[in-house]
Amino acid sequence: MKGEVHSHLEKNIRPYIDLIDTLRSIGIHKDLALPTIAVIGDQSSGKSSVLEALSGIALPRGSAQNELAGIGPGICDELITLEVMSPDVCDLTLIDLPGIARVPVKGQPDDIGEQIKCLIMKYIEKQETMNLVVVPCNTDIATTEALRMAQGVDPDGIRTVGILTKPDLIDRGTETKILEVVQNKIIPLRKGYIMVKCRGQQQINDKISLEKATEIERDFFEKHNFFRGLLNEDKATIKSLAIKLTQELVEHIKKSLPQLNEHIKKQLWDLRNELKKCEDGPPQDPKGAKQFLTEALTRFIDQIKSVSSGELIVKDNVFVQLRVEYKKWNTHLFYKLIEERIECSQHYRGRELLGFSNFRIFEDVLQKQVATLRKPAIDLLNIIKDIILNQFTDVVNQCFQNYPALLDITMDKIHNIQSVQQEKLEQRISEQFDMENMIFTQDPIYLKSLNETTKETFSEDELPIFDKKSKYFDMLQAYYEIVVQRMSDQLPMMMTLFMLKQTAQLLSTDMLSLLDGANVSELLFESSDVGRKRRDLQARLDRMSIGHIHCCGFAEAVIRLALSALVGVAAVAVLVYDIRSRRLQQKRQQTSPSSSD
Repeated sequence: MKGEVHSHLEKNIRPYIDLIDTLRSIGIHKDLALPTIAVIGDQSSGKSSVLEALSGIALPRGSAQNELAGIGPGICDELITLEVMSPDVCDLTLIDLPGIARVPVKGQPDDIGEQIKCLIMKYIEKQETMNLVVVPCNTDIATTEALRMAQGVDPDGIRTVGILTKPDLIDRGTETKILEVVQNKIIPLRKGYIMVKCRGQQQINDKISLEKATEIERDFFEKHNFFRGLLNEDKATIKSLAIKLTQELVEHIKKSLPQLNEHIKKQLWDLRNELKKCEDGPPQDPKGAKQFLTEALTRFIDQIKSVSSGELIVKDNVFVQLRVEYKKWNTHLFYKLIEERIECSQHYRGRELLGFSNFRIFEDVLQKQVATLRKPAIDLLNIIKDIILNQFTDVVNQCFQNYPALLDITMDKIHNIQSVQQEKLEQRISEQFDMENMIFTQDPIYLKSLNETTKETFSEDELPIFDKKSKYFDMLQAYYEIVVQRMSDQLPMMMTLFMLKQTAQLLSTDMLSLLDGANVSELLFESSDVGRKRRDLQARLDRMSIGHIHCCGFAEAVIRLALSALVGVAAVAVLVYDIRSRRLQQKRQQTSPSSSD
C-alpha cells in the first residue's frame, strides 16, 4: 500500500495502538482482556489470505509453522506472536484463530471441531474483543458457522465486522444477493461488511507478489458490473478494510479505556490484599528467623485468646454457635419434663396401707428421669468440642497456612489438649449426675418451686398435709424444675470452661514452649506452592502497577492534547512524543547496546 494507510492515520491512531501494545508487552493480557481483533472463519474461507494482505507478508507455513506450534494436525491454545514492522502496513493487532473444522482429518481427534470452537469462544465472547468474521461469497453466508458463533456472543452485531472473500468465484445471478449482504440487508452488523479479493492458490503458486495482488484486486472491482460501486462506498479492497479496521479498533480502545483502567485499579487492590495474606517469607538468618517465629506465635496466641474471650465479634463466632446448642439443651430439658408425666397412683403402691406415703417412690421416679439426660449431655459435649475445634482450626489455617510443619504441630497440640480436657469434663459430668441422684435441694428453694408449680401458697408447717400420692406429680414437677435449672446452667458452664477457656490457656502456654530448643528452620519451612503463589502475585502486582502508570500517563496526555487544542497548540506532537519516545529509546537500546547517545 506504499505507506498510504500508515501515513494517513499515524497521528490519530498511533498513541492508542502503542498504549495497548505496551500493556500487552508487560503482560496485562494475562490478567485482563485487552481490546483486540479476533479473526475467525470456516476452513478454506480465505482467512489466511486476508491476513497476509493486511500484513504484507506471507504467514508462517510448513516447517516454519511446525517449529512454533509443533508437528501434527492438532491445535494448541498457546499464542504464537508474529510482529511485523514496516512503514507500509496498517497499525493493527490481530489474533488469528484456527479455521472451524467439521470433519477431522487423519491424525486429528474425533472432537477436533469442538476443541476449535471452545478455543474460539474463549476469545470472541470477551466484550473487549472485536470479531472479524471471514465468509466466502460463494457459500450460503447465513449458514456459515463462523457468523453463527459471532451472532451467539454478539447478537446485536455491535462488535462484529464481516469480511466477504472470493467474490470472483460466485455463481452468475447471485451478485444481487451478495450486494444485499454487503449493504446490511440480510444479516445486519453495526460495523458492516467489506468485500476483498485476495490471492488465490494459483496466484500463490505462480508467486504473484502481495503488491501485485493489490493492483489485481483494484482492477477487479473497477471492472465488475455489480461490485464497482462498493469502491466509492469504501466497502471493497484490502486498503479500505485496513483503514476501517484501524479506525474501528481505535474507537473500540477509546470506549474500553475507562473500564480497563478501573479493572486495573481493582486488580491492584485485590493483589495487594492477597499479597498481604501471603506475607513475606521468614528471614534466612537464625536470629531473624527466631524473631519471625516469635511474632507468628504471638499473633496466633492473641487470636486464640480473642476467640475464647468473645472479643472476636464476627458473624457465627464461637459464642454464637455455643449459645445455639445450649438453647437446644435447655429446650430438651423442659421438653422431657412435659413429656414424662408420671402417674403416681396405685401403680406405685408398696406394702403400705391406704393413706401412707413413701419417699422411695418419689426418689426412684426422679432418678430414672435424671438418668435419661446422661446421654444427651455427652452428645452435647461432642457437639461443643467440634464447634471449638473448627474455630481453633480456622485460626491455625489463617496464621500458619504457609508453614505445613508448624500447622501440623499446632493441630496435634489442639487435639491432645482437647482429648485430655474432654476426659476431665466427662468425669465432672458423671459426678454431676451422681450428685443429682441424691435428690437434694434446700427447703426454701423447694418450697418456692412448689408454690410456683401449684400456683398456691404453702408454708413449711402445711406441707405434711400436702403429702398425698395424688399430689405427687406436682411435687415431682416442682423438684424437677430445680434439677432443670441446675443442669441448664451447670453443664454449659463446665463445657465452656473446660473445652474453650482452659483449652485456649493450655494451648497458649504449650505454643510458647516451641521457642525452647525448637528447630526454627523446620517449623518455618514453606511449601513450594506458597513461594510460587507469592512470586506469581508479586509478578502480577508489578505488571499491574506498570500498566496503571501507563494508563494514567496516557489519560494525562489526552487531557493535555484537548487543552492545547483549545488554544491552537499543535499538541499531537506532544502526545506522540510522550508515548513514542520511550518506545524509540527502547528500540535504540536493543539495536545499539553499545551506543552512548
